[in-house]
Amino acid sequence: MEVDQFAMELYTGEGSRLPLIDESTAFGTQAPKDRLIAILDQVEMRVERLRRDAVRIVEERDSLLSTLDSIKHSELLGDVSECDKDDIMRYAERILARAMTVEVAVRTDRDSQQEEALHQVNMYIDQLVMAVHDDAVVAHTRCQTFMNACSSQPEPATGTDKNFELAILGCTLDDQKRVKKRLQGLLDYFAKLNVTTCS
Repeated sequence: MEVDQFAMELYTGEGSRLPLIDESTAFGTQAPKDRLIAILDQVEMRVERLRRDAVRIVEERDSLLSTLDSIKHSELLGDVSECDKDDIMRYAERILARAMTVEVAVRTDRDSQQEEALHQVNMYIDQLVMAVHDDAVVAHTRCQTFMNACSSQPEPATGTDKNFELAILGCTLDDQKRVKKRLQGLLDYFAKLNVTTCS
């Protein structure tokens, strides 16, 4: 019995190769079951590290796409000639096309209640994003109440949105982390606009 080539190429945190499993291999003083479980523990740690790395890559790609989008809608384009604007837009489109060739997916297993909770959370955040154009100050305050619902140390001045808190608590831990990062991104956006919360 042998582990496939992919498993052989996995590395542990110390950078050493995971051992190839071969029935003829001597297990030394460790019982075969203990040896196999120890190797599975190493593989599990590597899988979790791989998931974290993949999530980081997805976030980085989203950040790059957001930057490209903001460049394409930048007010600075009004200060350049049409010829230069065309060059800039072609350059941005070329980078965008290249960025779109990167596809990474990390699937989170959810039950039906967790799917529904995530749907509610996304609906709340979508409504918040739409409200930015109507009243950025109110939207910023609401965003902070959402962030407080995700935090163990909420900001007391703005309170916590209890409906959002109920929804976020129904989500998986991975989804909760993603939502918190998304809300932090929105708060950073408000900071760039110099928007403050309602008193």
